This record gives sequence, structure tokens and C-alpha cells, in this order.
Amino acid sequence: EVQLQASGGGLVQAGGSLTLSCAASGSPFTNYVIGWFRRAPGKGREGVSFINSDGSTRYADSVKGRFTISGDNAKKTVRLRMDSLKPEDTAVYYCALGPSGSTWPEDFHEWGQGTLVTVSS
Repeated sequence: EVQLQASGGGLVQAGGSLTLSCAASGSPFTNYVIGWFRRAPGKGREGVSFINSDGSTRYADSVKGRFTISGDNAKKTVRLRMDSLKPEDTAVYYCALGPSGSTWPEDFHEWGQGTLVTVSS
């Protein structure tokens, strides 16, 4: 069994930066993807960024050029560096584990508890 722990959220002014971390523990896993999703107030869940076990990455159009996802296999940690934050980035951010190549939230079988990011204008 795998557990995911998300951290790093907080309050930041528009234009600022935050780095979220997702630490994995438990059974080893291969051919996976770690995804960051977010749920803004009154909105549905949105896929933000993904990193596969082969190192390939994907980003939602809304965050391209501003967010960077990276992985540290030795530490089983995935980070999401968020720059040039906007008020519309305000949301609860979740990390999740799924089969390599997945982007649909329904395909992810392990979820972290979420961390709140608030961007003030």
C-alpha cells in the first residue's frame, strides 16, 4: 500500500511563488505517474501537472510556463514549483498516484490529503 503526503501550501500574494511537495511511502511502485490536481471553490477537480516514471511531464494550459514539476526518485518525492501565481490559482491541491500516462482523476488510485494554496490579489 502507498501513502501520499502533500505539503507546502499557504498564503501568497499574486506574482509570488510556492513549492508543493508530495512524499510517497509504502510499497515500491513502477510504471507510474504522480499527478497534481486542484479544486477551486465552487469548481470541479482540475489536472494541473503530471510526471511519469520515465520523467516525462505534462501541464495544463492554464499553468504552462509558470509551474514546474520535478521528481526525486531516491526520496520518493515530487515537487510542484509554482511561479507567477494568480488569484485564480487559489485551490486545494492534491497529489495522486496512477498508472503511467494517466491524466484522468478517475484513473488515480491513491490520493494525498490536499494542501490549500491561497493567492491574494
